[in-house]
Amino acid sequence: MRFLAAALLLPTILAEKLVIPEVQNAVDAQLAEFGAYTSDYVPSSTNDVPVVSPRSKENKVEERATTTTYWYETISHQGISAFNANKATYKVYRNVKDYGAKGDGKTDDTAAINKAISDGSRCAPGSCKSSSTTNAVVYFPAGTYVVSSSIISYYATNLIGNPNNMPILKATSGFSGFGVIDGAQYQAGGVLPYGSTNIFWRQVKNFVIDITSIPATTEATGIHWPTAQATSLQNIVFKMSTNSGTKHQGVFIEEGSGGMLNDLVFYGGLYGAVFGNQQFTVRNLTFNNAVTAIYQLWDWGWTYKSITVNNCTVGLDMATRGSSETVGSVTFFDSSFTNTKIAFNVSRSTKSTPTTGGSLAIENVALKNVPTAIQYGPTKSKLLAGTTGSTIIASWVSGNVYSPTGPKTTAGAITPPTRPAVLVSNGKFYERSKPSYAELPSSSFSSVRTGGAKGDGTTDDTAALQKVITAAASAGKVVYFDAGTYKVTKTLLIPAGSKIVGEGYPVIMSSGSYFNNMNSPQVVVQIGNAGDSGTVEWSDMIVSTQGPQAGAILIRWNLASPVGSPSGMWDVHTRIGGTAGSNLSLANCPSTPSSTTVNSNCIAGYISMHISKTAARLYLENVWLWAADHDVDDKSLTQIKVYAGRGLLAQSTVGTLWLVGTSVEHHARYQYQFSGTQNVFAGQIQSETPYYQPNPGARQPFTKNPDIDDPNFDISCPPGSSPATCSEAWGLRVSASKSILVYGAGLYSFFNNFSTSCSATGASSLCQTGIVQYDSASTKSFWIYGLNTIGAYGMVYRDTTKLADYSQNVNVFPSSIIAFTSNN
Repeated sequence: MRFLAAALLLPTILAEKLVIPEVQNAVDAQLAEFGAYTSDYVPSSTNDVPVVSPRSKENKVEERATTTTYWYETISHQGISAFNANKATYKVYRNVKDYGAKGDGKTDDTAAINKAISDGSRCAPGSCKSSSTTNAVVYFPAGTYVVSSSIISYYATNLIGNPNNMPILKATSGFSGFGVIDGAQYQAGGVLPYGSTNIFWRQVKNFVIDITSIPATTEATGIHWPTAQATSLQNIVFKMSTNSGTKHQGVFIEEGSGGMLNDLVFYGGLYGAVFGNQQFTVRNLTFNNAVTAIYQLWDWGWTYKSITVNNCTVGLDMATRGSSETVGSVTFFDSSFTNTKIAFNVSRSTKSTPTTGGSLAIENVALKNVPTAIQYGPTKSKLLAGTTGSTIIASWVSGNVYSPTGPKTTAGAITPPTRPAVLVSNGKFYERSKPSYAELPSSSFSSVRTGGAKGDGTTDDTAALQKVITAAASAGKVVYFDAGTYKVTKTLLIPAGSKIVGEGYPVIMSSGSYFNNMNSPQVVVQIGNAGDSGTVEWSDMIVSTQGPQAGAILIRWNLASPVGSPSGMWDVHTRIGGTAGSNLSLANCPSTPSSTTVNSNCIAGYISMHISKTAARLYLENVWLWAADHDVDDKSLTQIKVYAGRGLLAQSTVGTLWLVGTSVEHHARYQYQFSGTQNVFAGQIQSETPYYQPNPGARQPFTKNPDIDDPNFDISCPPGSSPATCSEAWGLRVSASKSILVYGAGLYSFFNNFSTSCSATGASSLCQTGIVQYDSASTKSFWIYGLNTIGAYGMVYRDTTKLADYSQNVNVFPSSIIAFTSNN
């Protein structure tokens, strides 16, 4: 059977489909060779989850060490889904052993694991498009879990293993399915469920996935993972056959708008990973003894950091198999290749179509015994020689390079940006994985529900939460937010020294008049007071608003962390509207393309996140700041119209900020703004302009506030002489800042008043005038690698001067610049 997947390259935006036939054909050619991986696994009807009988003859993959317990396994589980229709009985936490899984290396645990996932009328693939009320955490204690068919993940499911003794998912020799874990099970007709650009809020972490019992010549996959924002794979080991002719692959992603992958190790396989998605951030992946470590199917932009490739034939293969490029751009840095024949296989040339397709930026990549650094795939010729010894590629790019003096098409070395020493550790940009607190006992955690908070979405939990948070910081304990929705009516203060972790993305939801004055904005969650110093760790949570909250600053970070000890925020997201209980859903805030009236009840956030002037040294990873464009719980995912003022505002005077795999979407004035700050690493960043603009434009409903350096659209877009599309939200604005280094950016404007005609291929009028702006007077050393924009005429503006036009940089769907520098 031919690989069945509809419109894999297009950005599927709810009911709108932007199909690019010529590019789609090229992607189909790339995907054709993977047909055997899926051909037997498309169900004849929806929800066809196989039920299997126990088997007793599978051997354990290895002898297990003495089990070390993990605090999450032993802590009291009292989390709830506040707006679930059956919240009194619905289970957020599920231990697979409570559903009959043995983990003994002999019993077939497939049915028990799938029961643990599906229990409780959840959002199943094929029967539900998305849900904010059926989140679940499925926990696997240490053990070897034999599986004979796919573990079928549901919407908003976190699959979590014991990090102290990682559970093994061991595929049988006769395994059937597309992935030991199938993150989006193909439905009848070969259609992916949910809509891969709308698969949010899920994780898989702490596993060993072993497919070595499957014959090497049989197609087999570790994880199938089409996915979108606020999702991650972390701390997973993939074991595949190293035999000649192996057809195993570790991770397969063919669609979506991601996303974060980090701390993955791959052994063997034909492909360690096969990647195709709009944009992604990938960090700290190690590949050993694969034929090809990474096969890049397609993308608009992809950021690779800290990739280690050992003993492979090819490191990164991004060469097209057809006549047109399918990979838009790749930014690859701080990585190494050892004992590998070819580090990079590419197909881009001066004759490539589209003109910027296959763009590549390489920086600080070490080679040891790599004969060919960069190969031109069509002729197998060397574009850049390697070495039988050791060398470092300091910088090499292929694509269009821009500076204020104009563009240049380049295939070779360029002078890379100067990295501020404060952003670097051991020769690389600093990085830090999300803490699991694996060494701590459950007695080291303070549960907010045990401390008196209800999390039911109706009780005012402000005082109870503040009491637990303050006491835990004083006692050196970790605050544990049980699953739930915690309503607050005043500011929560997180003091220095706090460590906070959530279960299944619990929500802190602001509500009431305190947060509804646009002229007197108030903070929902505040990290430290101005002038405070110390560190905070915060992970796996959501901050949200309920009803009109025109003055709500969802997160403000004031804390200055000491040199060498940055604070961190991992998998913490903001969400404004679009979910049950928010009072900002379809019934409250429908899209109104035919009306110019602003519904004041849908003005729901002033700033999503503010890094204040006193803050310093903060690491963000996999953070999504989202003002909802659709109703997550509506069966048709119908578009809505919710107003949020500003996305991420960074004003830290000292700076020293790391933004790894972040996304900011649908805010009125801008998505990212760096103002009066310095020393920032960011990549991949991703944004979308509000779907309703220019009805109204960026001036409404939030008036300009000079105290926070709001963009002045009266200067950039003089009233009366500028098109309506001029005063729309900036995707990225840099003001009076220095050393702003962006390693991958996807900044998109798909809509004009809810219509996608402005971003379709060949559109006569685009969605907005400009999407990146910086000032010439005070901004210094501003760099972007892999800039990909959609729907904007001007890719980069210096003040009011357009420096880069979309039409000169056409790529597979976006327009692309492989490197931009503000330096002359």
